[in-house]
Amino acid sequence: MSPLNLRQYAQFRFYLNAACVKHGHHNTDGEFLNRLLRLADDFPTGYRAMILAFDRTHAETGAVQPELSAFYLPNQYAANVASKNASRVQWVASIHPYRADAAQAVAEAVAKGATAVKWLPPAMGIDPASSRCDAFYDAMAKFDLPLISHGGEEKAVHGAGRPEFGNVLKLRRPLERGVRVVVAHCASLGVDTDLDKGVDGPQVACFTLFERLMATKAFEGRLFGDVSALPQTNRLEFLPRVVKHADWSERLVNGSDYPLPGVFPLFSVDAVVERGWLDANVGAHIKQVRHGNPILFDFLLKRHLRIDGLRFANATFESARVFRHAA
Repeated sequence: MSPLNLRQYAQFRFYLNAACVKHGHHNTDGEFLNRLLRLADDFPTGYRAMILAFDRTHAETGAVQPELSAFYLPNQYAANVASKNASRVQWVASIHPYRADAAQAVAEAVAKGATAVKWLPPAMGIDPASSRCDAFYDAMAKFDLPLISHGGEEKAVHGAGRPEFGNVLKLRRPLERGVRVVVAHCASLGVDTDLDKGVDGPQVACFTLFERLMATKAFEGRLFGDVSALPQTNRLEFLPRVVKHADWSERLVNGSDYPLPGVFPLFSVDAVVERGWLDANVGAHIKQVRHGNPILFDFLLKRHLRIDGLRFANATFESARVFRHAA
């Protein structure tokens, strides 16, 4: 990460600090992984962290564009980490759908034990509504491999710089081709064009567009929402709307978005307590947990939330049910 890109460099330093990794260490990846494994050891048997690969940006021709790639974590690297730490780690592949070998890469990922495929369309330069993705989608549906895709505004990673590709309505294409899709953060940030009213349609809250997709009967059992990052201060307004969707109780899945729970300015337990969503005594204990284990902090915060007597269902935290597939 070059210091010449000041914004990305500052974010990079924040993330390293949140993961308790010293900048400039000769083995940054190893230190990050060791810290993650130590945090996982605080959880009971059966808990597994998911290591996410991250593919490079590709042009519409399928050519790799390293100059537009925010970072690169190869599938093989993630697979190796999971193989060496099978009791605590699973891995998630990342496959750019414009690649000529995209369908083959899906089959290879499944053979190596991948539990899903991860996308960040705005940063990776992926238009989910493009027909160029169809061979990839068909392979995903064939293997029943879930697609984890970012939805809504993206602030953490820039890369290709195509914010319009984060529009969740574009995810109709994979859903209609039989792919199971998990929308990161329930698309709870920013506004997007209401494409149902044309390319020049009005700007609508991304979360409202996500609600529209979730209300589509044909997508039940196929479309899910990830609740990572929802307790962050810039997303708190959407927590009640998500929790009060009783019809979503089996369609939400927990994620930590680690190392972001370790970036202290992003979360305010006091703000949650002030809203009456968390008991003050519980909040005080959770804040202490955060100093030792930010992933456990994130988990406890979500588990103890009560909004008008409602909470996240137990199923939200049973993530394995979503990531099992018929390989």
